[in-house]
Amino acid sequence: MTVGDRIYLTCYTGYALDAQAPGNMADLRRHLLCLDLRDGKIRWTKQFDPKLPEHIYAGEGSYHGYSSSTPTSDGERLFVFFGKSGVFCFDLDGNEIWHTSVGEGIDRWGSATSPVLFKNLLIINASVESAAIVALDKMTGKEVWRAPGVKSAWNTPILVETKPHGLELVVAVRDRILSFNPETGKELWNAEGIHRYVCPSLVAHDGIVYAIGGGHTSLAVRTGGRGDVTKTRELWRVNKGSNVPSPIYDDGRLYWASEKGALLHCQNAETGKFEYSHRLSPDPGLIYASPLLADGKLYYVSQHNGTYVVAAGPKFQLLAHNTFEGDSSRANASIAVVNGELLLRTDQALYCIANR
Repeated sequence: MTVGDRIYLTCYTGYALDAQAPGNMADLRRHLLCLDLRDGKIRWTKQFDPKLPEHIYAGEGSYHGYSSSTPTSDGERLFVFFGKSGVFCFDLDGNEIWHTSVGEGIDRWGSATSPVLFKNLLIINASVESAAIVALDKMTGKEVWRAPGVKSAWNTPILVETKPHGLELVVAVRDRILSFNPETGKELWNAEGIHRYVCPSLVAHDGIVYAIGGGHTSLAVRTGGRGDVTKTRELWRVNKGSNVPSPIYDDGRLYWASEKGALLHCQNAETGKFEYSHRLSPDPGLIYASPLLADGKLYYVSQHNGTYVVAAGPKFQLLAHNTFEGDSSRANASIAVVNGELLLRTDQALYCIANR
């Protein structure tokens, strides 16, 4: 995440650097870093002692670690979510303004959702920590509202403009898609969703939300309803989906990658029919990062096999496959774009890619 000429990111040290030999959980430390966008030099760092115990770094819990949530900012303050260790607010120089808990639950798959800013609220999907969405006053950290019943949801909620009702806050949970009034937390509507835990975030266009998940389902629902809208507002449902990466919408199409086997899918957003499903390469590896769309190109980041660049459009066209020589670290993060430059991080490094 960037603000002006600064890059803000989180990481962790001391524990869980190796799935085979994770070490002692008591040594786990989380960090917030501020780097200079111009040269990558570290301006300042903050270290956090975690609230323990955390989930054990093994099996499914070793896929992404302890700093999966992306920070966010209103341009004056910086907001960071560290799961059961809480939500933090800093000024842009790293001085703590407030810190609060949104629950102390843990899960073997860890915590992953990112904060969402809406007017004076900071909204947290605390599905793991307290099975709820929690809205905090961004200035004080005090709880404003709480919506319960948010279970098995590792996706960040999205704000959707809905005519004539204005904004809705929409999230996918196990079995249902839920919509809330972002001002009050009151549920507006619900619909049949993904019948499994849900990692991919929803995407929206022209009042329609698109959901994928579970490795076997994708669907579209029109917003703006009330109550159970499954029979009245579901537009289509297809038995194919992705378990981790989120989709992206462009010019009437949805693009997303199946994390296992790295099949790239292009789906007609109006009908749900697939325009293509194509393997990126003979051995692309796992893809957990969500795609980036920029300059008519789609960027897909593999965990261990570089970045694939594909032309946006109804036919599969691989434009490039790039890797960093000598870097075997894992890449789970999506690419960010700042002033025409690409920022890509792995578990061990941050890269700025630019045409200079």
